[in-house]
Amino acid sequence: MTAGRTEQELAPGSDAAETHSAAWVADALREHDEQARHAELQPNPRDERNPGAPQPAAGTVREEQVLERIDRARRSRPRVKEQRITMSHGAGGKATRTLVEAIFLDAFRNPLLEPLEDAAQLQINGSRVALTTDSYVVSPLFFPGGNIGDLAVNGTVNDLSVAGAVPLYLSAGFILEEGFEVDDLRRIVAAMREAAAAAGVQVVTGDTKVVQKGKADGCYINTAGIGVITHDMTLGVAQARPGDVVMVSGPIGDHGITIMLARGELDIEADVISDTAPLNGLVADLLAAVPGVRAMRDATRGGVATILNEVATDAGVCVVVSEDDIPVRHEVRGASELLGIDPMYVACEGRLVAVVAGADADRALAAMRAHPLGEQAAIIGHIADDPAGIVLLKTAFGGTRIVDLLVGDPLPRIC
Repeated sequence: MTAGRTEQELAPGSDAAETHSAAWVADALREHDEQARHAELQPNPRDERNPGAPQPAAGTVREEQVLERIDRARRSRPRVKEQRITMSHGAGGKATRTLVEAIFLDAFRNPLLEPLEDAAQLQINGSRVALTTDSYVVSPLFFPGGNIGDLAVNGTVNDLSVAGAVPLYLSAGFILEEGFEVDDLRRIVAAMREAAAAAGVQVVTGDTKVVQKGKADGCYINTAGIGVITHDMTLGVAQARPGDVVMVSGPIGDHGITIMLARGELDIEADVISDTAPLNGLVADLLAAVPGVRAMRDATRGGVATILNEVATDAGVCVVVSEDDIPVRHEVRGASELLGIDPMYVACEGRLVAVVAGADADRALAAMRAHPLGEQAAIIGHIADDPAGIVLLKTAFGGTRIVDLLVGDPLPRIC
């Protein structure tokens, strides 16, 4: 890793101006560089107590100083600096995390909420239950591979599944815009019915509201889901330990790129469809085969990069991943390059990231690949001790760079 890396590299997914002003990694580098200009003219720091001992190389000292400033910035109390909500606050990256921690977590703080997992884990009369909720505002409502209806069911099922629960029941709330086509509503509801049947869950309650034309963009759906936890594992990104491996269940970025191209705003053609699918079967097979699963997350808003940062931050570890090992379809990679975005930050709707004990890596990979939704599963990296709270990517060119949380909103309204 080199301290002289550009700000654009450190905060992919945003334009140069926004990265310059918003990325705390870039701020830390600028602060360091101002001091480094003077330090470069001075002798390297020496161990005065033992002048004959090997002395640290200048590059190593500089890197440690940069990482120290990054760590100090991360430990600072989250604070929303904007006066109004922006689209970045819903993109799943840095602005989203700050909003959640500074506004919602600060107001509702309690032990059940604080882990900020995809579902809360509750104890009810001796039984362990998982509860989740989500809202869907995808644009367009219909896209290759699915629509807002099956997306809503699958997304809720997946949030319960990666919490280690068996999904059972869902609610469905509809906000409909005046003038919305009834036939389109029928298509959406039919897709929800089919997705629920495929996942083995039932929609058991709901609500409907209609708002004036121009107030809801056709149709929004809110869901809640409940499931039971039948095992005794403790799952969560904070459980990651050095020596663990990081896995993904298949190629990443399919859903986000599909949505972007389906809008028809860009003259790009690619044979890509959304990966929206229920993950409960895959998760059940993985948990049955492997006792050493530490954590699972479905890679939705903010993509795989966001999950890796959550692992690094919450567990206080370093996540090291290899660019060559991350599965990305050629069509998705090509479209991402044309759009100027990194597939690591692009949403999936049928992929999970798992952290598994190193000793169980082979069994976990075999269990995933034995399921139809995990046939292209891959080990993409491992957990290390240091530098804590950082995600490092070994690039295809042989270098290493920091993978920061997403800055900005390159793909709005993808779920």
